Amino acid sequence: MINKIVQSMADALAGIKDGATILVGGFGVMGQPVHLIKGLIETGVKDLIVIANNPGVGRAGLAHLLAAGRVSKVFCSFPRTSEPFVELSRAGKIEFEIVPQGTLAERVRAGGAGIKAFYTPTAVGTRLARGKEQRDIGGRTYVLEKALRGDVALLEAWQGDRWGNLTYKSSARNFNPIMAAAADLTIVQVQHLEELGAIDPEAVITPGIYVNRVLHVPYGLPIG
Repeated sequence: MINKIVQSMADALAGIKDGATILVGGFGVMGQPVHLIKGLIETGVKDLIVIANNPGVGRAGLAHLLAAGRVSKVFCSFPRTSEPFVELSRAGKIEFEIVPQGTLAERVRAGGAGIKAFYTPTAVGTRLARGKEQRDIGGRTYVLEKALRGDVALLEAWQGDRWGNLTYKSSARNFNPIMAAAADLTIVQVQHLEELGAIDPEAVITPGIYVNRVLHVPYGLPIG
């Protein structure tokens, strides 16, 4: 019987190693798996590479992981939303790569689809294109961007079942579905745990084939 539900935070995050590349869903803190992030801090893992739209907001969400000194490098689109990131970058204590938001989404999507790289006109003529292969296609210049994959994806979903089928609520969907497909191990905190068959198949956004572990974090549960 397939059952991907885990009973504790320790079980959900078991096996994550120092130096792992972590994909984190969310846009701001909307759809960001804040409980899994807190649990990750408690595991003690360090030297993490984080791929996310933004490394937290103020001192919330992913900002906690940065403030704890557990992150060595960040790939993101909006870094300055995170106060710890600003402090660490100014002190030269963190590496980072700024990626335009659409390019970030496509690099992660390509990683999940097995596409190693793709050409895009975004960032041509800017510092973000320096050192990257460029090619003229149809009279327009494109820059080659490489796919992004992770060892682990941490996601937040609205509903989930024991097979790992997931739904998302409104804008909390954001980066979560593409990141589910682009990691070797996908861990999800779900707000509502449903019986198998209770979720309308037409409503499933992320099918369980992309999900390894499901942790029920009830709706409204404070971070603590």
